[in-house]
Parts: sequence; structure tokens; C-alpha cells
Amino acid sequence: MNNTEQLENDPPLRAVRTFEAFARHGGVNTAARELDVSPSAISHQLRLLEAFLGQALTSRQGRNLILTDEGREYYRAIRSAFSVLRSATEHVREKSATRQVTISLIPMFGINLFIPRLGEFLAENTGVDVNVTYANHRSYPSDAADISIRFGSGLWAGYHSEPLIPGDVTAWCSPAFLARHGSIDTPQALIDLPLLHDEERGTWGQWLQAAGVRHPAALQGLLFEDGQLALTAALNGLGCALLREPLITPLRDRGELLKLFDQTLDDGRAYYLCRRADGELSREGLNLYSWLKRVLLA
Repeated sequence: MNNTEQLENDPPLRAVRTFEAFARHGGVNTAARELDVSPSAISHQLRLLEAFLGQALTSRQGRNLILTDEGREYYRAIRSAFSVLRSATEHVREKSATRQVTISLIPMFGINLFIPRLGEFLAENTGVDVNVTYANHRSYPSDAADISIRFGSGLWAGYHSEPLIPGDVTAWCSPAFLARHGSIDTPQALIDLPLLHDEERGTWGQWLQAAGVRHPAALQGLLFEDGQLALTAALNGLGCALLREPLITPLRDRGELLKLFDQTLDDGRAYYLCRRADGELSREGLNLYSWLKRVLLA
């Protein structure tokens, strides 16, 4: 469908808004007061919408105008859309009236690094409301956050990106896994053990090759959609995972994860601190951005 056809199929929005107000209030006069127009203007817009749809949405019952079956069905269909619009509008209005900043995060970064230290930022910046959302790495262009922590190459159109955590991964497992499978003395021993894969199975192959280990072309093992799932599987003793040490330092320090070897691999991806290139951050956003750089790049 081209743009012209799309516009021709779009309903007259003013008439739809008028109909929604009439159906919600159940009367022409009440709808007219809400929209600050005359009752005759309400009637005119209703007739306009009915002509566009080719359906009678209202009918006369004495002196009153009521919804037909088609009108009730149409109102049920559009009611949720207006609810979403009102909610989104209220959110924007509230945000403009308060000190809010929105940050979107990869789950693994948020759960293991950001949230445990968020109290430090809030203690330094009292009165700021931080909205934390997920950053979907498969649809970054739809991210509406002020600041985002992204995972990948660092090249996203329309964004300024600064590297936070490098891409070096090393092999880790839980003490329970090690107790069950015995000592893992060489990288070669991993070939016969369960491996946990994050997004794809190629990274383990690269790591083993860098360690001088001959391995099957197709490595087996559990495959997870993101790093947080793979990390949780490792903590539960399901296998060995390739993880970035800065993200799991507390788990390492508590002995919940053990590094198997010093062999590292840079898989070409890293965590980046991002902000939009076409606008300025608010004072609250700039404070959070600066704080992230200070505590994570120190």
C-alpha cells in the first residue's frame, strides 16, 4: 500500500475523536462541553464519520441520540486506542513537570551492574526519578530513552556512543558444576563438558580456537537468547559460559562463579553508553550520564 492509499483509508480523526467523546459520555451536549464545541458541531462530525464508514453509528430514540449495534462495536474497538493515547500524553506531561530521566538497559548490565549501584546515584541526586526500561538489541531504532546502555559494535545511526565494558570474554562455571564434573585442568577438557551459548554458538568456537583446542565444527550445548539467561544457567550449574568479568565481579567475589582459565577472547562486541546525537540531555540526564562514566570507567 502506497502513502496515497494509506491516507485515503485513514478515518477523519476529528470525527473519530468526537464519536469517542459522544459514546463515552452517552450524550451530544456532554460531549460538546468536553470538546468546547456546539451540539450541532457534534452532530455534524458524527454524520461525517458515518459517511466515511458507510455505517449508521447512531440512531434517534425520541429526542435522544443513541448508539446502534455497529456504533457500540466501533466504540469498543477504538476505546483502547484512546486509552493508550491519554496514558502516553499524561506520561509526557508528568515527565515535563518532574525531574525524570529514562535509561534503557541490556538486562545483564542492568541486573548485575546498574541496579546494585543505583543507590549511589540517587544518594547524590535526591529528587530525581529514574525510569529503567529494557533496551531491545534487535530494535534499537525504536528506543525512546534519554540514555541507553547498548551491546554491539558501537555504531548506531543518530547516537553518540562511548565504550564502557570491552568485549573480552573468559570461561566461567559454578562451584557446583566443578564439584560434579571434577577438575578442569586444560581448555581441551571443555570439549567433553556442557557449554552454554549466548545468542549463537560461534563464540565458544572462537575461544577454543584461540586456546589452541581442536573442536567439532558444530558445538553442542544450551543456547540462550541473551547473556543474562546464560549467566543464570551457569549459576545453576548447567554448564560453562563465556562471560565478561566486569559484569560478574560481585558473583566472583562471593565465590558463586569461578574463572577456569586466563585465556580471553575479544568477540568484537562491547557495552556502550549512548545518547542521542540530535539533542541535549536534561540536567538530570547529564548527571546520570556523567555518573555512569565516572563509576564504570574509573
